[in-house]
Amino acid sequence: MQGATLAQNTQQDYLDTHNAARSAVGVADIEWNNTLQAYAEDYADKRRGDCSLTHSGGPYGENLYWAPTTSFTAIDAVNLWLDEKQYYDYQSNTCSKGQLIDCGHYTQVVWRDTTQVGCARAECDNGQLFIICSYYPPGNYPGEWPY
Repeated sequence: MQGATLAQNTQQDYLDTHNAARSAVGVADIEWNNTLQAYAEDYADKRRGDCSLTHSGGPYGENLYWAPTTSFTAIDAVNLWLDEKQYYDYQSNTCSKGQLIDCGHYTQVVWRDTTQVGCARAECDNGQLFIICSYYPPGNYPGEWPY
């Protein structure tokens, strides 16, 4: 994970990693949205002081990522969310412990009705890293399958 270059933090890196997972479950590609990116950048800037994994409470779907150093990348963040697939049971549409936190990042990435994403990263004052991806329309509606 560590030791990556800035080349692994581009819009295309976010999109490619999201879209590979979406393709694997038969969901259409997601597209980059500059308004969502601006929203994500604004919120990431607000987290620079504490690097806290606190959701914005805004109108979009949202995945957050924290790392102890800034050497982690966009690809690392999305892959961490995708690792939650192992906790998702499609047949019952549940997460392993019955809590959205166990697989909700994964289901947001592959949510069938989500068509747009915008992401940002912030190097926090303490040297840690904060990444946010905002999604439109949001996903993770109770009782609905992601795909």
